Amino acid sequence: MIISILDSDLYKLTQQWFVLQQYSDVDVTYVFNNRDLNMKFTPEAVEVIKHRIIGMSNLTLTDDEHDWMKNTLPFLPVTFRQYLAAYRYNHRQVSVNLINDGQLQITIHGKWRETILWEVPVMAIVSQVYFEYVDRDWNDDGQIENINRKAQALSEAGCLFADFGTRRRRNFNIQDMVVREMKKYKGFTGTSNPYLAMRHGVKAIGTIAHEAYMGVSVLEGLRHANRFCMDKWQEVYKADLGIALPDTYGLDAFLGDFTLLHAKSWDGVRHDSGDPKVFADKVINHYEKLRIDPTTKTIVFSDGLDVPTAIDINNYCKGRIRCSFGIGTNFTNDYKKASDQTRSKPLNMVIKLRDVNGIPVVKLSDNPTKAIGDPDAIKVAMWTFFNKPL
Repeated sequence: MIISILDSDLYKLTQQWFVLQQYSDVDVTYVFNNRDLNMKFTPEAVEVIKHRIIGMSNLTLTDDEHDWMKNTLPFLPVTFRQYLAAYRYNHRQVSVNLINDGQLQITIHGKWRETILWEVPVMAIVSQVYFEYVDRDWNDDGQIENINRKAQALSEAGCLFADFGTRRRRNFNIQDMVVREMKKYKGFTGTSNPYLAMRHGVKAIGTIAHEAYMGVSVLEGLRHANRFCMDKWQEVYKADLGIALPDTYGLDAFLGDFTLLHAKSWDGVRHDSGDPKVFADKVINHYEKLRIDPTTKTIVFSDGLDVPTAIDINNYCKGRIRCSFGIGTNFTNDYKKASDQTRSKPLNMVIKLRDVNGIPVVKLSDNPTKAIGDPDAIKVAMWTFFNKPL
């Protein structure tokens, strides 16, 4: 299933190097959260998930992969490539159990520098196993046509779009198909999956995710975690990988730390929760207050997008700020039931940090339903950033 150590998302590799440079001896715990409790697992499926996680211990960076990284990912130095070449997945860091009427419990624990790579492939395994062993009422009929229809619509609308579909893909083959077909279209900018980027000769896309800000909130300070994280990130990457993620503790808190220096030195921001148009308006207004032309900056939209939504946002931002779109589930897990042609629901799941050095971490986001973390820690964060209880 996971056929390469690069069959992941680029932001896991970029964050791994960040952690190695800044926090190499930190211990963390990740936990799995299935947001749709109606989608249950079976004992058979859980055993397959365990078996495939154990099988990942055999993955190694090949010479061809090493050379591809050297030639296409210059921001990841030779010392990181050497580390990755020696890296092996340790399946003992992952605990998988079936609990409470078919619910899946996954916990990942160990050094941050090692466990950081587990999130994306574990989610990809969980999704693929679910649709191989639990929900089999689907097939690939019409997928090529569906992919091309979406790519053509986005291209004709003038959108810049990328595949962000590794974590919740139905299987590897559909994501491979998405990249293979979409690279034919103007506006397709690449994929978050480094292995598929190498395989199809397209750009690998990715920078930073919530876990970096969440970890820094414990290791440096909660109130200005956004600022501390951006500063630490730039110590490692200088002017590379300059798309910030503003919603870990809400956009307003982020903008309070997004100074003139940060706004000028970062290429833009990524939208991952809340109303995308409200987000765009606030970001544009912030740039204008700092006397920065918003049309020189970029918003990457990536929150549960489909094609009509992306086109609508693109039209809204046109002439005001650059924008691009990272589309995940709608590209790699958009299926119908074989039995009646109604929608075949994808899994709605995440794996997030739970604690850093034993201290709970939280993600608030700009959507209250996306808040994740220990309830008491969420209350502390809500009071810290918004001066109010949850």
